[in-house]
Amino acid sequence: MSQSIQQSERGNRWQRRDSAAAAALFLASAAVVGWQNAHLVVLWDLSYVLDSAARIALGQMPYRDFPFAHAPLTFLIQAAIIRLTGRVFFHHVLYCALVAGLGTVVAWRIVLRSLRGRMRAAWPASLLLAAPLCAVGLYCILPIPSYDCDCIFAVLVAMWLLQRVDHGCETSDASSNALWLPFIAGAAAVAPLFFKQNIGLVFLASVVGAVLLLLVARLLRRGPRDAEFAALLAVLAGAAVALMVALLLIQCTAGLGNYLHWTIGFATQRRMPGLAAMAGVYREPMLLWMLPCLVAGALLARGKGAKARWAQVGSLVFLAAPFVWTLISFVIADDAGDRADSLLALWPLLLIASAVMVLVNLRRGLSMRGLLPAIVLATINGTLLSQQLWGSTYAIWPLLILLLAELLLVLDKELFTAAMATMVAATLLVCGAMYTVSEERLSYADLPEGPVAHATSPELAGMATPGEYLPDFEELLRFVVKQIPTGEGVILLPGEDPFYFATGRVPRFPVLLFDPATDPYSPDQVAAEARKRGIRWLIVKRELQIKADPTPERAAVLAALLKDFRLSARLRGYDIYRRP
Repeated sequence: MSQSIQQSERGNRWQRRDSAAAAALFLASAAVVGWQNAHLVVLWDLSYVLDSAARIALGQMPYRDFPFAHAPLTFLIQAAIIRLTGRVFFHHVLYCALVAGLGTVVAWRIVLRSLRGRMRAAWPASLLLAAPLCAVGLYCILPIPSYDCDCIFAVLVAMWLLQRVDHGCETSDASSNALWLPFIAGAAAVAPLFFKQNIGLVFLASVVGAVLLLLVARLLRRGPRDAEFAALLAVLAGAAVALMVALLLIQCTAGLGNYLHWTIGFATQRRMPGLAAMAGVYREPMLLWMLPCLVAGALLARGKGAKARWAQVGSLVFLAAPFVWTLISFVIADDAGDRADSLLALWPLLLIASAVMVLVNLRRGLSMRGLLPAIVLATINGTLLSQQLWGSTYAIWPLLILLLAELLLVLDKELFTAAMATMVAATLLVCGAMYTVSEERLSYADLPEGPVAHATSPELAGMATPGEYLPDFEELLRFVVKQIPTGEGVILLPGEDPFYFATGRVPRFPVLLFDPATDPYSPDQVAAEARKRGIRWLIVKRELQIKADPTPERAAVLAALLKDFRLSARLRGYDIYRRP
């Protein structure tokens, strides 16, 4: 074993300072999630996850018993929490805080392993780059159970394992006992697919494609009999076994045909954006000056005169300009939307720079280390398929940090790397914290200024948000307990509140949230299905927390239903109808 590998192994061993850093990152990220939940909740997103989890906890099977357009793991985890600890909202907050903290720590360890052996100040630089994730990490921006956040955490774990496989190949350990790690890494690469389809499918395809590319290269160059070749085969074997086991479980429970129909066919029909929308991510006007700055800075840093003082200063100025501008714009801009736009404009800039970096690295030779940034880049673009730049970036800041670590290493100068790492970390930490505090990403929900209302029901313990939404919802819950027998079916239109989670009632209607992405029925089909299932009560929420009407055909659905229902009661925020 070479001296450099021995030094790398010693550096990667867990030390006392690592424990202190991990604890600080974990606690800071978890604290932000706790603070977020102490003053807001987005009912629209929360109700879909918790109500779906509640019906699964009661024994209803998604895809088979009711339409379900999402992959199952997030909902199964929340259902398990309900089964194990009861229906208490605060338990789900603790879960989000735990995942947020672990996600930041795992991202930091990936960055640290990337930097070690390639720069002397790897440890402090990795902490600098990970620090912004305490403000914009998993669950910090949207602090409620979310499939995107869970999926990215699964991606981070798989990336961490793949990185360790790459390091194991460098040690040339060909023993059979060493193959368990790549096998587990391959199996872990499958998990994101069952949290979120668009993210997980691209990630798995990228991992498998990278491994196959490396296998072909090894066959052509050295033959199959080496440790790296065996490890790569083990990665593929792990992925294949995990995928087959998952599909077999689905077939034995919900039915594979049902699963593919709802998660692939229906979901693609309702949510797949067009090509123009996908390309819109890279139509950011600020790229017209930011990209030339990066190009000029890179040329000065890597050109023939790079050792000259003027070239070094000029390179640093050009490379730092986009980040300095973002930082200044956050200070001088009055509108939270403008500040958010300036921060998000860094995404297409860094994605383009990362794509160039990946191509340059591939020209130098194929390696797992060189392909890992390509996997991250592909996964980010797969995530953006869902809601493009503004809607999809809330959970993938850790992936951007991984790319930034690789980009900084391209500078190939210790002083440059340290200076740029400090600038990048300061920009993302300050701007990211302000972005989270402003709740601009959550501006689709009504979060009025004023006192925060706290839920009083035991099931909603820990839930708080400004406005009258929670007091009105709890008034509805009291009415339901007194006036609606437990066994009678209810429809909530549009389904913004976690009604079934709070009441523990069994849903009798297939659709819980009347949104085009989750509701397969036309207005007439909704009414016919309500008659077929003997639904006796209709609850219509008058004032929604979500600003835009999420149900395009809401008036038509209501008109079709009201042919069979009559007004029974009128609460502060709800109209209650009953079938005569």
